[in-house]
Amino acid sequence: SQQGCDPFAQTQRSKLQHRRARINQQINKEMRMRAGAENLFRATSNHKVKETVALELSYVNSNLQLLKEELEELNSSMDVYQNDSESISVPMIPLGLKETKELDLLAPLKDFISEHYGEEGILFEKEIKEFMELRQAMRTPSRNEAGLELLMEYYNQLHFLDSRFFPPNKSLGVFFHWYDSLTGVPSHQRALAFEKGSVLFNIGALHTQIGARQDRASLPGLNQAIDAFQKAAGAFNYLKENFSNAPSLDMSAASLNMLVRLMVAQVQECVFEKMTLLRTQHDFLSRLQLAQEAARVEDVYSLVHQTMTQAHVKDYVPFSWTTMVHVKSEHFKALSHYFAAIALCDCPAASDAELPEQEKAFIQFHITMPEGPSLRVLLQDPEERRKLGKAHLKKAIMKHEEAMRIHGLCKILRKMDILQEVLSFAHKRSLNKYSEIDHEEDFFETGDAPDIHPKTHQKPEIKSPNFSQVKVTDLFHRMGPLSVFSAKNKWYPARRVHLRRGENGFGFTLRGDSPVLIAGVIPGGCAAEAGLKEGDYIISVNGKDCKWSKHAEVVQLLKSTGEEGVEIIVITLQGSEGPKPVEKKAAAMSSSSGMLKSNKENSRKSLMNSKSASTLLVWSKKSKRSKKSAYGVPFTAVGDNEVMY
Repeated sequence: SQQGCDPFAQTQRSKLQHRRARINQQINKEMRMRAGAENLFRATSNHKVKETVALELSYVNSNLQLLKEELEELNSSMDVYQNDSESISVPMIPLGLKETKELDLLAPLKDFISEHYGEEGILFEKEIKEFMELRQAMRTPSRNEAGLELLMEYYNQLHFLDSRFFPPNKSLGVFFHWYDSLTGVPSHQRALAFEKGSVLFNIGALHTQIGARQDRASLPGLNQAIDAFQKAAGAFNYLKENFSNAPSLDMSAASLNMLVRLMVAQVQECVFEKMTLLRTQHDFLSRLQLAQEAARVEDVYSLVHQTMTQAHVKDYVPFSWTTMVHVKSEHFKALSHYFAAIALCDCPAASDAELPEQEKAFIQFHITMPEGPSLRVLLQDPEERRKLGKAHLKKAIMKHEEAMRIHGLCKILRKMDILQEVLSFAHKRSLNKYSEIDHEEDFFETGDAPDIHPKTHQKPEIKSPNFSQVKVTDLFHRMGPLSVFSAKNKWYPARRVHLRRGENGFGFTLRGDSPVLIAGVIPGGCAAEAGLKEGDYIISVNGKDCKWSKHAEVVQLLKSTGEEGVEIIVITLQGSEGPKPVEKKAAAMSSSSGMLKSNKENSRKSLMNSKSASTLLVWSKKSKRSKKSAYGVPFTAVGDNEVMY
């Protein structure tokens, strides 16, 4: 069975999750106190009491504020999730997992089993406990492929749990409690969709942590980071498109939209890093390309920054995230101007042979054409190239300084030495280049360089979760095939029938398997006298459970009985009792297009569509029912054959 991480292994990350869980509990307590105080404040007319309560409310609110700030600081401790490599990589933003409360399903599921399925709930304790152990394990997944598989396995089991125990119009009375990933505010819902959505959110969050811990100074590390952030974007996007009305803010459409964009930007940043890592040539064209890649990263981070500063998201996203994203957009804008300057100043002027290709690249390089001489002159005149390069450097330096200024405004980011180092290294590099190309006798005013046109050679993909990669078997398989034994079907109490074989057999026709259906009962035959009806499912023969039995197995069990007869247990789905004789005649007369629409599950479609109207109960060999899905697809309506016994 799958295991979560040992939550008590005191690694830095589990310490972090513990502190997060503790703050979540405190926030929960303060929220309850606040609700109580607010109710009292509204209810009392006593002036003195009102004053005391108002004082307490302000105290609780400031406590909540402090707790939220502490949580934000935790959510921003990105360094715990980063890798330990020596080389400098700019930190990425990972998400903390949503915490949940323990859930005891033993009593509610046992009650449902005896109420709905008419079986002893105690017989399924092992399966219920196994499900609860899986849920317990998925609360602390390890930060690798195994952790993702554990979350996927649980997510897939929820599909079966839903089909078995959650009828469409009735709730199980169980509450699913989850804490908001960013604010720690608790929410609960009875809907299983909230549980599913929260697990899906954690699949996305785990991908972000795996992405943030890769060593991006190596190509394999970069490719893994790209893959992880693309899958994180896919999980949040899938959640946004398939789950609505979540009670917690982190799963609102606005937040998920922001998270998808943030992940896409982090992928784009990795693509830029990949390009600098792979760059072997230092020619003019590859430097222009690098400048355009940097401009593309700036572009996507600007979009994330806009999204983070929107009304519904602004108060909720940690200030350190918003600052980090803003810093990155300025930083990459500076880099785009720096690489433009390097292309112009460090590469030799274009020869006549190189000119057409360089001209073509340069026409699409700037957002607006630079002022001054024609492209041809510019590209072939070293002095003109230096002038434009100097303008780009001037802009780069301004943007580096802006990035450093914004970085300094956030006390959490100020503690991040890595980011500080990266920013000041880039700033110094641009300053050095500027003083290198600056001539004392320059009397011209350095112009304003136009911005660089963003362009990437690798567009980020949003990779939807592939749930089928983790195969699971229904834990409650013993209950029988889902096509019949599901929460949405209702049936009459099981009937125990003693059946003897007459001269002409048992007097019924059987069809399909898992479970086998009594498709017709011959009037006056043994089956009819024993009380069997058309539409009954055989679930046991002589004490052997037959819910999953194949047609041939059930026939074998029936045929091997002697004089004393056979003890069978049958159930009938409500709403699938056989038609009355009058209807039967009319139905038999109707053509095969007059299919019964009302009962979509199993029952007696082919009875209605028998090819010959007069000989209603003479069928040749049995046909096998389609096995396309795990549920046992309802069998085809036309030409399905039955066998008489």
